[in-house]
Amino acid sequence: MNIGQDMGVQSFCFRHFKDNARTAALVRECGLARIEICGVQVDFQDTASFDSAIGAYRDAGVEIVSIGVNTLAGAEGAERNLFEFLKAAGARFMSVDFRPDAVPGSFALAEKLAEEYDVRLAIHNHGGRHWLGSAQALEWVFAQTSPRVGLCLDTAWALHSHEDPIAMVERFGPRLYGVHIKDFTFDSAGRHSDVVVGTGNLDLARLAGAMDAAGFDGYVVLEYEADVENPVPPLQRCVEAVRAIGST
Repeated sequence: MNIGQDMGVQSFCFRHFKDNARTAALVRECGLARIEICGVQVDFQDTASFDSAIGAYRDAGVEIVSIGVNTLAGAEGAERNLFEFLKAAGARFMSVDFRPDAVPGSFALAEKLAEEYDVRLAIHNHGGRHWLGSAQALEWVFAQTSPRVGLCLDTAWALHSHEDPIAMVERFGPRLYGVHIKDFTFDSAGRHSDVVVGTGNLDLARLAGAMDAAGFDGYVVLEYEADVENPVPPLQRCVEAVRAIGST
């Protein structure tokens, strides 16, 4: 796949802007036409709002490819609403988290709903302080679950966990369903800062090559969480950086 042309953006980048029409317009300003939507812009438990939210993106020519990151804890009614939004939007992916005190029951429900709605679930590896931040923990989860459950690799949070994101692509290729392209730098105390992708510790060319070798066919979104009030210019630089590496 050509990640530079096919990628979208995570709506959390636009968390300063709650209106969906405004968010959709900002996506287009970045030179993109796909989005993964989080709970900042859409209340996934307010089913009456689904049509207007989805319509705002459709009208702007922005495809909803995924929603998330959503925590799954075995509450079927609330979780079914997430899948109903995906169905209404025509999306096939959801980035997810699992509460450790709810497993393994939450795995079973997630798999059941994913099968029913024909959706792939992708665990977001949210850093070194998160129980699913390590490759070892993810390996354990995938051994307990069907291929309906895979990985949404966040490249920056992998770095935060002292994992190699390229090695994670190689290790989890068949279960790699989504990629959040994000980059961090770290100070001497280990504190992280968001930077334009490719200007920190992420090797974009190696990442693209590993995804190609793995036969990746999921979704890709950019994330840049700094410059909250004016995120478009740095996101435009992120788009340029990814597109500069060419097709994969």
